[in-house]
Amino acid sequence: MKKSLASIIIFLVFLFNIIFEYSKYKDLKDEEVYSDTFKILNIYDKEDYYVLKLTNNKFTFFTSIKKMEDIKKLDSIDLALLSTKVDFISFLKGFYSKSLFYDTLEHSPTFRQNISDYVSTRHQDIRVTELFNALFLAIPISKEYRDIYTNFGISHLIAISGFHLGIIAIIVYWILYFPYSYLHQRYFSYRNRRFDIIAFTIFILLFYLVLTDIVPSLLRAFIMFVLGVYFLRRNLEVFSFTTLFITLFLIVSIFPKYLFSISMWFSIIGVFYIFLYLQYFKNLPKLFTFIFFNFWIFFVFNPIVHFFFYNTSYEQLLSPFVTLFFTLFYPLELFLHFFGYADILDKYIILFLNYKMEIFEVSTPFWFFISFVLCSLFSIFDKRAFICLNILLLGFNIYLYY
Repeated sequence: MKKSLASIIIFLVFLFNIIFEYSKYKDLKDEEVYSDTFKILNIYDKEDYYVLKLTNNKFTFFTSIKKMEDIKKLDSIDLALLSTKVDFISFLKGFYSKSLFYDTLEHSPTFRQNISDYVSTRHQDIRVTELFNALFLAIPISKEYRDIYTNFGISHLIAISGFHLGIIAIIVYWILYFPYSYLHQRYFSYRNRRFDIIAFTIFILLFYLVLTDIVPSLLRAFIMFVLGVYFLRRNLEVFSFTTLFITLFLIVSIFPKYLFSISMWFSIIGVFYIFLYLQYFKNLPKLFTFIFFNFWIFFVFNPIVHFFFYNTSYEQLLSPFVTLFFTLFYPLELFLHFFGYADILDKYIILFLNYKMEIFEVSTPFWFFISFVLCSLFSIFDKRAFICLNILLLGFNIYLYY
């Protein structure tokens, strides 16, 4: 009964938000020329012009403008666009439209921009600046620099998600723990201290989620964190496919446009394979699984990644090792930025970014992609499907790198 009621509520929330999105779409279509103030999310540098990714918190779209040297990400711009050829699906996905006129605006910097400016002043190399703006604030990396991480097979480390949120949650928890423990002992020892601190931590993580403009991968991690706390309180299983599917349904019901977000699907799929690993490999020796886990996740994800992104290099085989190193690198850089030593490792990061590699393109055939996805889903219920999945991933990775 409770499950049915929850399903109905989620469906009603989805229906409400679809109607709400459609009302925003109708506002856009009311006039052939739609004008508003937009925030610049990303800038794609072309030979004679810029392609801008813009949002006004109602919708996101792309447009082209002449090159202007004085614009940067998170700036505001007044712009008019043609709305005649935009359909509702394109509206949700993020459409391209021609701009008729535009004008940059002077505005007071937001809290997010102030942090971004602080990061920018601590680094001399634009690539390093963009790296840490992405890692701390989810500000997209320019395409020419994003390819570096794609070629190394570590794009998942740059997109803020569960690992990053977990590190921040641990730091916030321990910052709050000692002062709150003192107050708790003196004034309200009857309360559950750990739950109160976790509740405060969730509130701060929610603020961080809003600060980063609710990027899909971080939203997924936040919802799973909140559900995990709730399930622990109810003595329910936390690491389960049920939790993951509830998270997916909640995200899509609140933000229907994220149905078309590759980063959201990659985040969901990544957790799916983590849970699949835990289901079948949880009894492996801990020291062995510490290494094996990262390799298995990397190899099982390759058929999915290469269906969308074809860039391949032999250096991608180092991705599991880089992922292990990143578990130390990320919290260390948080510490260094907070205490004013942000550039201490920059020369090593630049050496990494300057590394040249041979790139070739390999794509996942459509029939193999479908077979792999179906086999992955059946693996939840049948060990034979999981064995088949591992045969497929082994064959694909030999095909990919041989």
